[in-house]
Amino acid sequence: MKFVTDRNDACELLNEVRAAEILGLSIRTLQAWRAHGTGPCFVRAGRAVRYRRSDLGSWIEANTIAPRQRPSQTSPSQT
Repeated sequence: MKFVTDRNDACELLNEVRAAEILGLSIRTLQAWRAHGTGPCFVRAGRAVRYRRSDLGSWIEANTIAPRQRPSQTSPSQT
């Protein structure tokens, strides 16, 4: 998945509303994660909280879990 198209997009600062929309989460979830020191990296400028688009993409990649492959459903041969 290509999340960032160019350098300018990567550095774009997004407010928590836009970040929550991109991640498909509620604003309250992002707020709770910040309070607990989890979730994507963020930038604090005074009271304003911003998320770099590239940090959201990195967080998505770091939290992507590939499905496990199941063992073959073949039964042992009988001799």
